[in-house]
Amino acid sequence: MADRPDDAQHGPTRSVPNPKSKQSLAELVSALPSLLTTLVKDEITLFKAELTAKLTKLGVGAGLIAAALFLLFFVFAVLVAAAVLGIATALPAWLAALIVAGALFVVAAILILVGVLSIKKGVPPVPEESITSIKKDINAVKGLGEKHE
Repeated sequence: MADRPDDAQHGPTRSVPNPKSKQSLAELVSALPSLLTTLVKDEITLFKAELTAKLTKLGVGAGLIAAALFLLFFVFAVLVAAAVLGIATALPAWLAALIVAGALFVVAAILILVGVLSIKKGVPPVPEESITSIKKDINAVKGLGEKHE
């Protein structure tokens, strides 16, 4: 750590006087708008850079997951074929295929029913808790306190 050249400047015992500390109050107040503008611009730039980096990682991750799901589709198809072939050792092949198709149909129907029930629980998609919280915040800012509706 001591071999880094900037350690001497950023250490805890730094006693370099700040040249702006000798400015008058009027100078500081007049510089405030430009400092705030610069701060907001820098924060926006940092936000954009951070968001771009996160979205890039998100895109790569989503692409890899999509590729894996594509391969899993074929794995599922092979397992279905294996089930048909396995049942076909005891029954005729056409009957084995019908049994596997029927089982897949039952699983699909159950998934559809569960999905429809889940969708019905989410409708209408109104964030009621957030709306209530925002109303409380607005009332607090107005000085009205909590309003029970």
